[in-house]
Amino acid sequence: MTQQPADELDLDEYAEYGEVDESDFEPDESGLSDVDELPEDEAVEAEAVRVPVVAVVGRPNVGKSTLVNRVLGRRQAVVEDVPGVTRDRVAYDAQWSGRRFTIVDTGGWAPDARDRAAAIAAQAETAARTADVVLFVVDVTVGALDEDEAAVRMLRKTRKPVILVANKVDNAEQEIEAASLWSLGLGQPYPVSALHGRGSGDLLDAVIDALPAPPPVSFRAARGPRRVALVGRPNVGKSSLLNRLAGEERVVVDAVAGTTVDPVDSVVMLDGEPWLFVDTAGLRRRVATASGTEYYASLRTAAAIEAAEVVVVLLDASEPITEQDQRVLGLVAEAGRALVIAFNKWDLVDGERRYHLEREVERELRRIPWAIRVNISAKTGRAVDRLAPALRRALASWEQRVNTARLNDFMSAVVRATPHPVRGGRAPRVLFCTQAGTRPPRFVLFTTGPLDASYVRFIERKLRDEFGFEGSPIAISVRPRKKRT
Repeated sequence: MTQQPADELDLDEYAEYGEVDESDFEPDESGLSDVDELPEDEAVEAEAVRVPVVAVVGRPNVGKSTLVNRVLGRRQAVVEDVPGVTRDRVAYDAQWSGRRFTIVDTGGWAPDARDRAAAIAAQAETAARTADVVLFVVDVTVGALDEDEAAVRMLRKTRKPVILVANKVDNAEQEIEAASLWSLGLGQPYPVSALHGRGSGDLLDAVIDALPAPPPVSFRAARGPRRVALVGRPNVGKSSLLNRLAGEERVVVDAVAGTTVDPVDSVVMLDGEPWLFVDTAGLRRRVATASGTEYYASLRTAAAIEAAEVVVVLLDASEPITEQDQRVLGLVAEAGRALVIAFNKWDLVDGERRYHLEREVERELRRIPWAIRVNISAKTGRAVDRLAPALRRALASWEQRVNTARLNDFMSAVVRATPHPVRGGRAPRVLFCTQAGTRPPRFVLFTTGPLDASYVRFIERKLRDEFGFEGSPIAISVRPRKKRT
């Protein structure tokens, strides 16, 4: 029996492409156990034309975010026992009694607010104007203050249905105190304890009754706008970029780092196509060493990366690339998401800084040379229009599938030109190659023995040279053949 040359794929052993008996191969350390990817979700679902919106408004520290978490049934909004934690209007999908609606958490509203507080109050007013129903939250342990009466006057101008929520009612005695809120002129106050859930069911029943009648139902493909997460360390311009893309003040922007706490979802039209952008909190340090608001904000940012299809990592082009920037990029690559690196604040970059930046990219970002790079300025709008094409290229690579026959022809040429080094008197052979999945692309190499990590990286480089995969990570799994006993 003639021996198969070490520099050719043993395709005769597997007569038809794609038919591989995996029981003959050892499981890979990566945990990839299947060859065939699950089919893409092409289901069609019934979806309402428009989901009603419920805005939660009130002065600072009355328990708005706690109430939102109670409605959602989980700790989604960041909560801390200090005023001013929530700054933007943050939307969440909710449901009660079979009725879907969007609940919008807002920052504390105050009359005559200044500076950043004024921007937060403006976001709350916008949420009230655009909502179908407004929940006005008052702290019953304090009673109605002048700020609450000013808020009532603001809400009346919106001409929207307002439900008065008497929060922090933990017992029957406080329930009697809630009756004093009739003086605000908003009708019946609903006594609740957002922290413990007391009275929340009655409140939600009132919300459902106040919502507009359900609109007609249309049937369309389940796939919606592509999800894009904006991540980066604090104060690199994530919120400014989102506002620039949206063409309006969707989120609060301040020179103070850490303005954004909750992830903020915004549908933005780019080149006539809707994109769902998620503005996230800046990642300051490792989640394990963070505390308080920063800890929960970090968890939600990590969840936003997992839920996204493509991630835009913003780096400050005017400052050196930091270890923190590299850690953020590493999180995206480990999550297997398509990646676009946006060097923001390009209007502050001079010739000398440009020279040093190129050296930093070569040195600090050498592990992810496949990432797409764009140089932008969210402040001036420079080259922001290049972002949408970059996102499309990254997503196309992330979902790219290579024909098995073409893949094996390519792999045969690669191993013929550069065979694996000899180890222990023989060189392991690649018997077959298949693409196991997409989003991100995953490849399986069926071999006669383990491959060196350096050779696997060499194959990845060759795959990128041949098929592109610009802006997308690649996963390569090696499945050595079992030793016959």
